[in-house]
Amino acid sequence: MPSPAPLLTTKLYVPRVRGDLVSRARLIQRLEDGVTRKLTLLSAPAGYGKTTLLSEWTARAGQPVAWLSLDGEDNDPARFWTYLVAALQRVDPELGGDIPQVLRSLQRPPSHALLTSLINQIEGADGDLVLVLDDYHVVTDRSIHEGLTYLLDHMPSRLHLILATRTDPPLPLHLLRARRQLAELRAEDLRFTTDEAAAFLNDVMGLRLSAEHVAALERRTEGWITGLQLAALSMEGRDDVSGFVQALTGSHRYVLDYLAE
Repeated sequence: MPSPAPLLTTKLYVPRVRGDLVSRARLIQRLEDGVTRKLTLLSAPAGYGKTTLLSEWTARAGQPVAWLSLDGEDNDPARFWTYLVAALQRVDPELGGDIPQVLRSLQRPPSHALLTSLINQIEGADGDLVLVLDDYHVVTDRSIHEGLTYLLDHMPSRLHLILATRTDPPLPLHLLRARRQLAELRAEDLRFTTDEAAAFLNDVMGLRLSAEHVAALERRTEGWITGLQLAALSMEGRDDVSGFVQALTGSHRYVLDYLAE
């Protein structure tokens, strides 16, 4: 049997918080409040700052945080659960035991018995733990969703799960919501407020825009962070800021095409 491929350890690192970050205290508090529930879901399209927000919260978190950045290759169940255990082991090396070795030898998705072993180990560990799965939308394998559902159904009291995704995952969100075991942040929560847009455009990007122009850009982009960033880059060195702001029309779905042109 060939040797297993080494793990890419950078998938287990929390992305570095940038120095020019617009701090979002209101959302940090929402994440902090959500830790008392089983699952926190950040669900919004690309460019709404999900990863950046989670990185900022993790830097301030009062409990250990295990992080896994997912990619398309993680649709293999053995690979997914191997990386998930590796993320947990960065926080507590005792978790998981020989589960990674067992997973590498499997020719089929891991059984509930294997997940039960992991759940029991987490429950018996010292202290609380948060597990962040970033970019969960890349996962499409049904057995992985079923395994995560099993984990949520039997969630250790010490564990809290955070999923960042562009689309809602096929997990029992309605049941968790009804049982008040789900905290949610969506696009309408993540979009920049006018004050946050002003801090970004003027303090971070150094544009010195008027309050009127800031408010107009916030409306034009619907607080979409990437749209504001592209608009700021497009305005650098321009004399006719008013004309640019007026030309930026339509919903944020069309802003990207306009700015690209």
